[in-house]
Amino acid sequence: MLDKEGIAKRIAREIKDGYYVNLGIGIPTLCANYVPKGINIVLQSENGILGMGPFPHDGEEDADLINAGKQTVTLLNGSSIFDSAMSFGMIRAQKVDLTILGAMEVSESGDIANWKIPGKMVKGMGGAMDLVASAKNIIVAMQQVNKAGESKLLPKCTLPITGVRCIKKIVTELGVYDVLPHGGFKLLERAPGISVDHIRKSTAGKLIVEGDVPEMMID
Repeated sequence: MLDKEGIAKRIAREIKDGYYVNLGIGIPTLCANYVPKGINIVLQSENGILGMGPFPHDGEEDADLINAGKQTVTLLNGSSIFDSAMSFGMIRAQKVDLTILGAMEVSESGDIANWKIPGKMVKGMGGAMDLVASAKNIIVAMQQVNKAGESKLLPKCTLPITGVRCIKKIVTELGVYDVLPHGGFKLLERAPGISVDHIRKSTAGKLIVEGDVPEMMID
């Protein structure tokens, strides 16, 4: 099975030259470390940064420069800083080419739940609801199985839903999936050493397997 870094590496292969990309909190933030050489992208942070750079070295942090996950970041030459109203205007106007989000659950029809667990305190719904409603292309980075061994790819989401029928591709520690228009998780690739049978047992929603499923290319 892939670790979080492995999931991020695989998703980074989906990023194309010239993309404007929004990275969600958690695994998605790691994707910036694995953008292929020769690919130039612009990272957009919903709290008001365009042209976000890598994490700072120890001792070089600027507490005023943070991403949406409250992590300190750096700015690249030519970057811009603006208010959140401008940032969400970019998102709602579909100026972002790719959004990479984490998720607690995804349904076989493409619904996503990623902002709240009932009974637990949250700071707010954040920008995910705008992103899933407006983004041209969304990829979910998530763990497919929780600590109790239960699948998080489900027939229907059990947690509060962030967006309906908006997810088209998912990358987990076990595989890469397309969410089909008529419903179901189509298995495109397997994680190295993971069998289709293992994936079947780890997918509660409708799993579609056609022919031989190749292993992921990570490096």
